[in-house]
Amino acid sequence: QVKLEESGGGSVQSGESLRLSCVISGFTYNTYSMAWFRQAPGKEREGLAALDSAVGTSYADSVNGRFTISLDNAKKTLYLQMNTLKPEDTAMYTCAAAAKGGYDLLDDPDEYDYWGQGTQVTVSS
Repeated sequence: QVKLEESGGGSVQSGESLRLSCVISGFTYNTYSMAWFRQAPGKEREGLAALDSAVGTSYADSVNGRFTISLDNAKKTLYLQMNTLKPEDTAMYTCAAAAKGGYDLLDDPDEYDYWGQGTQVTVSS
């Protein structure tokens, strides 16, 4: 059984940083795509950063240069380092995994097979 569990969210001031973690268990595929999404109240879900086993990383324009996605295979943990946070970054952040690679799936949330429950990030000005 595949399980994704996020942590690291919280309340910070504008300009500060947070690192989100997503512990992945039961996922044994060698070809994969993993990503971070967020959704704010009243807004659509937004793909932020993806890490594909074949094509590498991709980022949404809204976070490119501020957020970094990485994977620690030994710890089976996906990270999202978020710097220079802004109030508009306030949202529920969720990690996702797909048992396929070689694609840029950042704009295709329906292609992800597994999702975590999410962790809240709140940025105040």
